[in-house]
Amino acid sequence: MVVRRIIGAVHNPAQLVLAAFVMLILVGTLLLRLPFAVDSGLRHPGLLDSLFWATSATTVTGLGTVDVSTFSLFGELVLLALIQLGGFGIMTIGSVLALVASRRLGLRQRMLAQAEIGAVDIGELRYLISAIAKITLLVESSIALILFIHLSTTGDDSLGRAAYSAIFHAVSAFNNAGISLYSDSLTRFAGDPLVVFPITAAFVIGGLGFPILVEFRKRVPPRKWSLHTRITLGATVVLLIAGPLLVLVFEWTNVATLGPMGVWDKLQAAWFQGVTPRTAGFNTIDIGAQREPTLNIMTGLMFIGAGPASTSGGIKVTTFAVLGFAMWSEVRGDNDINVFNRRLPVQVVRQAMTVALLSVGTVFAGAIALTAMSSFSFTQTLFEATSAFGTVGLSTGITNSLPGAGQFLLVLIMLTGRIGPVTFVTALALRQRSRAYRFPEERPIIG
Repeated sequence: MVVRRIIGAVHNPAQLVLAAFVMLILVGTLLLRLPFAVDSGLRHPGLLDSLFWATSATTVTGLGTVDVSTFSLFGELVLLALIQLGGFGIMTIGSVLALVASRRLGLRQRMLAQAEIGAVDIGELRYLISAIAKITLLVESSIALILFIHLSTTGDDSLGRAAYSAIFHAVSAFNNAGISLYSDSLTRFAGDPLVVFPITAAFVIGGLGFPILVEFRKRVPPRKWSLHTRITLGATVVLLIAGPLLVLVFEWTNVATLGPMGVWDKLQAAWFQGVTPRTAGFNTIDIGAQREPTLNIMTGLMFIGAGPASTSGGIKVTTFAVLGFAMWSEVRGDNDINVFNRRLPVQVVRQAMTVALLSVGTVFAGAIALTAMSSFSFTQTLFEATSAFGTVGLSTGITNSLPGAGQFLLVLIMLTGRIGPVTFVTALALRQRSRAYRFPEERPIIG
């Protein structure tokens, strides 16, 4: 009944997503403005700082204008709640949007919406939300338990502090938020495999997308995996190999990052830093000290992001893969785009191109505006804008040095990057229509 009322009340699906996130951000901002949200003796952050952090946590980005240590336990719990609600909420809202699309489209368009958003019909909504909650609880509690056992036995923290830190970082990692209780993110754990690997496992799993996790939960055999699952897993494996390898190559001799480390520590740090740009946001080495080729590679990885209907941002690996398949088919001269013995509809390629080009425009416009507002290089501002749009949270250290207008622009970019892909793909599906006639065909010269 509630779902039907929501669907009936929303004429434009984007309004539902935007209103939900704006409301959550405003509530978070008000809570962070409370006097006891900041440790006693510290200057209370300004309104823009509170808005920035509320947006960053809700959109599971991780960028910040002030250090997390500025906030009291209450303020940190507010951030933790925003992370959890933001990560879980986008999945639930995505399901409702999918229902809006499925009720208004025919069979072919409904299947298209399913592939793009992980849509289900009304009878499966309750199961999906329940599955999302169970998977979230299972992964977060498992990672938190591993971290707690390790931190409580090797660190100087009390059992209570170790438990709190373990829970906070498990939630932040699974939701791809990248917000850490430590001022140096996870740099102090660069050589600690019992922190590096559980954290990376959490944000890789969170970045796969709930349609895939639900498919795994149903124990679907590999031979019966959906095309979406096969494309996402294939692209994910390629990026998980390429990212760390490229970081290792370019940073191996950099004395400010991997240079002074031993071989095993280099491998661990390169793995972590090559995987985290897929919207996780944690870092174990100084991002600002990396070489420019590495920064450019990480910018590309942040832009691609992870899986659709996940806690990650970016254009999504399926969009990137579909464009790659389309290019390869064009080079080969194939009439159809065939992937894993399936033919991709033309509408999917058009949607992928539209999402990618609009995302490129958003990121570049944001970077140019940030460059005009500040004295930072275009490489730095492009990295920052991409990190905000991809809801990653990595930074070269310029966030708190940007002018107020630049920080507010990042707030808008974070919000756009979080809600953009889901709502835009849904809008495209809802706007599909067929004409009773077709115009004469004529080819312009390309290239």
